[in-house]
Amino acid sequence: MRPHASVLHLDLDAFFASVEQRDKPSLRGKPVVVGGVGGRGVVATASYEARVYGVRSAMSTREARARCPHAAFLSGRFHAYREASAAVMAVLRDLSPLVEPLSLDEAFVDLAAADLPDLEVGTLTDVARRLRAEVARVTGGLTASVGVASSKFLAKVASELEKPDGLTVVPPGTERELLRPLAVSVIPGVGPATTERLRRAGIHTVADLEGVAEEELVRLVGRAQGHGLHALARARDDRPVVAEREAKSVSVEDTYDTDLTDRRLMEALVTRQAGSVAERLGKHGLAGRTVTLKVRRHDFTTLSRSTTLVAPTDRAEVVARTARALLADLDTSGGVRLLGVGVSGLADWVQEALFGEDDPGAGAPATTKPAPGLTAALAGPGRRGPGWRPGMDVRHAEHGAGWVWGAGRGVVTVRFETALTGPGPVRSFREDDPALVVPEPPPAG
Repeated sequence: MRPHASVLHLDLDAFFASVEQRDKPSLRGKPVVVGGVGGRGVVATASYEARVYGVRSAMSTREARARCPHAAFLSGRFHAYREASAAVMAVLRDLSPLVEPLSLDEAFVDLAAADLPDLEVGTLTDVARRLRAEVARVTGGLTASVGVASSKFLAKVASELEKPDGLTVVPPGTERELLRPLAVSVIPGVGPATTERLRRAGIHTVADLEGVAEEELVRLVGRAQGHGLHALARARDDRPVVAEREAKSVSVEDTYDTDLTDRRLMEALVTRQAGSVAERLGKHGLAGRTVTLKVRRHDFTTLSRSTTLVAPTDRAEVVARTARALLADLDTSGGVRLLGVGVSGLADWVQEALFGEDDPGAGAPATTKPAPGLTAALAGPGRRGPGWRPGMDVRHAEHGAGWVWGAGRGVVTVRFETALTGPGPVRSFREDDPALVVPEPPPAG
């Protein structure tokens, strides 16, 4: 670890939902869910008001509606999220030349590379406070939670402690004291399966983990993860902040102790891997065009097959369907030792799939209410007529700027308001009204 708490982690609070609340005054202080709006959609982000009802990221939209039926379910506006993210990253780069973005709403900053008078706790606390205030200023009021510590691991843990709109600085020498009472799940890579495995061994907190010998951890969770857990439980993390961090691909692969011969099992495993890849793509605001399947057969020969899609995707079902098709073309009759699924050709934007409609019946009539049952394909920039999605920006020749409140049965309902106007009135129009258009989003970058 560093001798100073000079690594900062910033995480914008409920980012997508917060941008929607900023730009839609009538939704401020109310539950907002951003993601796929149909029955097979997935929650990308939920506002803190929605989280009170148990709504969380990666939950199915169907379950989210059951838990919080009065929430506003919006399909998302990626251009607005990109614009806010760019403003925040510019502020971070003004502070330090070493900024490592993790996603649109999250980044590490190396304060040791910043032009600061010293790296004492008081100075760093003041810097973090000013940073949060500047982020709020350039984004029109978005809040960020910040952690400052002697390593990337500790800084990220610290940023989670006082969410939302929090600040935690971990003085050097107090790292292990901070970690010990926390659940083992705070450690990166400790997901539900590993948490359950550790629980069965009587390991619940980081303090419990700290008391386990490294050899025992290797026996419990495997060599690579065991070594990592042993180090992180003792707050050991020397990873540098890397300014250029461009992902080339996202992949998941697993090696099996016993050769796989059941084709249906292999298909199920590939489907699960595709889901993990899609989840990581969605988390980082990425989509990719090339799907690759990797297979290591019983004789250790390794085969790789790939196909390129017409457009980038981050949809689990698309990745899974493509990977299964690649698997169908391979001879696996002798047994398989390893399976892997990857997506490359990444773009730092998300196809409408992330926030769009997953239902086969997309485009079917919807209700005119703001949340349940809205299903429509995204209208292109400047397009008139059908294709209205809840939350999308629109402009009317007479009433000005607003957003789609609901649509269906030949009618589109719009609330006319912007971030600067305060809550506005609601008006309904024919869905093919020539006065109602989708404005061009600002150009990327």
